[in-house]
Amino acid sequence: MKAGIVINTGSALDQVKLAERAEAAGWDGVFTYDAIDIGGAEMFDPWTLLAAMAVRTTRVRLGAVVFAPTRRRPWKVAREAMTIDHLSSGRLVVPVGLGALDDRGFANVGETTAIGERAAMLDETLAILDGLWTGRPFGHQGTHYRFGPMTFLPRPVQQPRIPIWVVAVSTGERSMARAARWDGLVLQTEDPVEIASITARARSLRAEHGRPETFDIVAQGTTPIDAAAARAIAAPVADAGATWWVEADWTSATLDSLRARIDAGPPRVS
Repeated sequence: MKAGIVINTGSALDQVKLAERAEAAGWDGVFTYDAIDIGGAEMFDPWTLLAAMAVRTTRVRLGAVVFAPTRRRPWKVAREAMTIDHLSSGRLVVPVGLGALDDRGFANVGETTAIGERAAMLDETLAILDGLWTGRPFGHQGTHYRFGPMTFLPRPVQQPRIPIWVVAVSTGERSMARAARWDGLVLQTEDPVEIASITARARSLRAEHGRPETFDIVAQGTTPIDAAAARAIAAPVADAGATWWVEADWTSATLDSLRARIDAGPPRVS
């Protein structure tokens, strides 16, 4: 199981430096987050941060937990993601979800909050990303987005496309089917029993449609600095089928606490 860490505090420059620090400490991935205004907190544009992180690191996977495509133009996302994929020499991953409604970048600015409509917009967005990243002429005529053929060059470094991870609700058939169509599933639980069940269901759905076995199962949580204690938390998650552990302190992270957790290294599971 690989291990990444969410960097969610400090100035923009602080966060880029923390990404370098995480790479040096042996983490496999560095993630930011995607929000406009939540509680008036200081926050930065994820694409801009990721571009800076891309040119200051050489090995770690980069992404955001998670992007909210339902308040973005899909063709703009396609171009932004392709650019960072090139800047990073093929290290970008694009985790996506419907978006958190406590972000004032939704209803406060007139974006839809209806779950069914946002789900449909997400499905169309993912189809558009997949089509534009082929480098061949691609147009789309859907319910929410319509455009004539465009050719996006250059193609992403990663082939057949930049990996897409999708947040899935285990009780939602449509949600699970959506995640299984792409390259990874972002869990909303740390319970190993639930993780094992979700992993089995996702892999079954992929097998039904003849999709490749390679598929990421992404768990989130927090672990202590003590290596043995961290392994004790992460090991059952890995045994249940998770391929990534993303260290994410959403409530109390400070620059000092992030530095300390980064320097302690990822929770390694043999």
